[in-house]
Amino acid sequence: MIASSLSAGGRTASTACILWRSHSINEPLGTFDADVAVPLDLHVTGEQIRERLLAREFREELMGDTQPPAAHYRVQSGDNSFYAEFLTPLEGSTVKRGGKRDVTVRISSVPVQKLRHLELLLKNPWEVMIAPALGFPTPGVRRILVPNPAAFLVQKILIQEKRSRDKRAKDILYLHDTIETFGSNLGAIREQWETTVRPALHPNAVRLVERAANVYFREVTDTIREASRIAIGRNLTPEMVRELCAYGWEQAFL
Repeated sequence: MIASSLSAGGRTASTACILWRSHSINEPLGTFDADVAVPLDLHVTGEQIRERLLAREFREELMGDTQPPAAHYRVQSGDNSFYAEFLTPLEGSTVKRGGKRDVTVRISSVPVQKLRHLELLLKNPWEVMIAPALGFPTPGVRRILVPNPAAFLVQKILIQEKRSRDKRAKDILYLHDTIETFGSNLGAIREQWETTVRPALHPNAVRLVERAANVYFREVTDTIREASRIAIGRNLTPEMVRELCAYGWEQAFL
């Protein structure tokens, strides 16, 4: 969920792919979590986010040795495999003076993980309306914000080298699914890239984005093979993943 205030929200990762789709193409990669992106200066009125979650039967699960620890907020009733975690932009170094890691912070009493380039996902989000009639288990119509697809794709590429092997593969599949979703309208991604995302990037980051098709999609790699493997039941070969990503990237960003 992207939030500029507690009442404004959207989701990142596979949830965004689902929300972007106006019609079914293929079932996108699914996960059991919702990533909630919040700015460091999030303004909340009334109860803090943590208190609201606990009052609505979310269970707080703390993990790791950072201060504050990372946290998942898991639904206690029904399908308790679902959980939410909160993310915010990482500014500066990941290490404090004295050698302590600086990768988490409390925002509105919630432990939040800091991630590089997450600020891209908070700028110019798209508004989506969800409702039971559209297949979402909400009490009624709700307005949420999701990252614009250009920002989503660019952020995934910019963090590739910092990700673990399994997360890199998932990210490649997320890229594939997003490009597939906008296959008939890649111009919308190009417009977002040129007007809102590219102007916000350092020239070095722009060059990395523009070289991404050649760096990551020029040939089938182990990461692409793993991305096709985890697309269970979708008959995606590594070459299909590579080819679509390469084509989409060239159309949207070059």
